[in-house]
Amino acid sequence: MELNNTGRVTLRTAVTIVVANMVGAGVFTVLGYQALGTAAVFPLLLLWVIGGVVAMCGALSYGEMAALFPRSGGEYNYLSNTYHPAFGFLSGWISATVGFSAPVAMAGVALGTYSSSIIGLPPQAIAIAVIILISIIHSTDVGLGSIFQQYSTALKVILIIGFIFGGLLLTPNPQPVMTALIPTEKDWSMVFSAGFAINLAFVSFAYSGWNAAAYLANEIENPRVNVPRALVTGTLIVMIAYILLNIVFLYTLPVNTYLTEQLANIKANKGPLEVGYLSAQQFLGDNGGKIMAGMIALLLISSISAMIFAGPRVMQTMGEDVKILNFLSYKNKKDIPVLAIILQSTISIILVLTAQFDTILSAIAFTLDIFTFATVLGVFVMRYKAPQAERAYKTWGYPITPLIFLGVTGWTMYYLLTERTIPSLIALGVVLLGLVVYFINQQTENKEAK
Repeated sequence: MELNNTGRVTLRTAVTIVVANMVGAGVFTVLGYQALGTAAVFPLLLLWVIGGVVAMCGALSYGEMAALFPRSGGEYNYLSNTYHPAFGFLSGWISATVGFSAPVAMAGVALGTYSSSIIGLPPQAIAIAVIILISIIHSTDVGLGSIFQQYSTALKVILIIGFIFGGLLLTPNPQPVMTALIPTEKDWSMVFSAGFAINLAFVSFAYSGWNAAAYLANEIENPRVNVPRALVTGTLIVMIAYILLNIVFLYTLPVNTYLTEQLANIKANKGPLEVGYLSAQQFLGDNGGKIMAGMIALLLISSISAMIFAGPRVMQTMGEDVKILNFLSYKNKKDIPVLAIILQSTISIILVLTAQFDTILSAIAFTLDIFTFATVLGVFVMRYKAPQAERAYKTWGYPITPLIFLGVTGWTMYYLLTERTIPSLIALGVVLLGLVVYFINQQTENKEAK
């Protein structure tokens, strides 16, 4: 990761952080889950187009919030200033407990699943070992962690480009994707179904991370300008890559294969479906597929690294503001939030050992949607509350772009709550637990003030 001569993160590095946070386990696994409820090419690809548009609308809106409140912490910072410190605390609480640690766990499990057949170790053991190793790297030295992040992200981009071109050029028996893109009446009925909305939540998770640069705004050079640029540029790059990747998946594998394999996987409780591996087998053969699985595992290392870098900065910011969590603000001599890194990685390891992939996915999607929805809504709130405030960046396409984000996100949240009720209620329980912690902290501070 590139730093300028003052030790601050450059725009190019901020873009790589966004890309690295976004491209993780989701794009290589969730298509198998989607096929269960949306088993047709047109609606499956439409999911990724809509997901990309929504992520871009979110990034455009976050850019204005980042320019208005240029401090690290992401939603914690924005919601505290826009609504109430308690709401900001809850968003930070979710980021601290599951917002980053759960995606790290999921990426670790996916990495272990892809690489276990090559290394010969259990997926969980591989996941835990990688999380610990990367945590040590980021806890040791910012420069070392920066170099690791930069090169692992570069490798990720190269692998994705190679996968796309390999699938399009080398597949011996391609599926008729282009003809299947012409929607039928049945396709449109799927688009307006509950299953499509839930699958869109899965896609939203795969796109999550588009707001990554906002979490370390204090460390980015000229944050009022470069944070919005990083958010939009990184999201656009990933949107294009995701759509092309899913075209390759559908080009190399029939949808029915996804259905059959996924159902078998769920019955056997094996966790995430190795869509990337199944696809690579079609144009590289069994041995080539294993090599590609190993390369995808390397790709996921960059995602884990980016989230271990960004997530603890939210915890650190909370620790500076909330007395009961003050220990999280601790930094070592090299200005690294070591305790926050340790806590986040510990939660990730616990999730690796105890949670199921699809349960984590539903819970994360619902909780994160709550706070991203409120943040984008904050663009309207702050335009009303502080119309004369300095804004180095204003949301492009306002008010249409934030309304698109709010409409689609609200739609998916409704169906998650009604169709995946238990995981959503568990997620709400974690949010309410954060509210208890907040009021305990308030009472503690009030007693000390007296």
